[in-house]
Amino acid sequence: MTVGTDARLDRIGTDGSYVIVPMDHGITIGAVQGLKDIESTIDGVTSGGADAVLTQKGIAPRVHDNKNGKGYIVHLNGSTTIGPDENDKRMTGTVEEAVRVGADAVSFHINVGSDHEPDQLTQLSEVTEQAQRFGMPVLAMAYARGPGVDPEDPEALGHAVRLAEELGADIVKTGYSGDADSFQHVVESTRLPVVIAGGSKGTDRETIEMVRGVMDAGGAGVSMGRSIFQHEDPEAIARAVAGVVHDDLSTEDALAEAGLALEA
Repeated sequence: MTVGTDARLDRIGTDGSYVIVPMDHGITIGAVQGLKDIESTIDGVTSGGADAVLTQKGIAPRVHDNKNGKGYIVHLNGSTTIGPDENDKRMTGTVEEAVRVGADAVSFHINVGSDHEPDQLTQLSEVTEQAQRFGMPVLAMAYARGPGVDPEDPEALGHAVRLAEELGADIVKTGYSGDADSFQHVVESTRLPVVIAGGSKGTDRETIEMVRGVMDAGGAGVSMGRSIFQHEDPEAIARAVAGVVHDDLSTEDALAEAGLALEA
């Protein structure tokens, strides 16, 4: 890891923990709630405590004036839900392009266990090599997905995060195994900081309880999209998530301090 990589990691996290809000979903599912006026959403989540936001390269002009000095990550592959295979993520950018649009890091998605794993594995390796030349951190989104693969199986998730380290990533994002005890195996499978995906939007309590479980297992935070940007109050839910990740709050205290209802 270079001095530049270290410096840029500091821009997308806080003391080694991370609240990242991916908003690259426009390429995947279209301009859904929270993404039409993405400027307001970016302003809200970064005001609420998110360390960084993440988009595809073409959205960069809409990011910088609204991120309140926080970090910016450019995602380098993608697919659509209306295409023939959503798991078939294709390259959409390069590390050099990310540098040109002002990114502090890049991210790349790989579906470990899918039919497309071989190509994505090669591409992730190429991305990490390019990134090292620029001193650019790489967030690997390494999911356990494919025929016969349980996306919540801690063994499969542990394999996915270890693969990311083996290929030279600096941070790894993966799915949640469902509880802190099983997720501890995932965290222990790598020396990389491990952050979790949020998945589809649940209740506020479900979201924050999941974040609490990740931190109790030794995780480094979240890279959580729809649960935050599709929330009716993205700033408030970002504040609750950041309260757990950065301030070690309980579920109840995080929700209360964010002004969110303590629903059952």
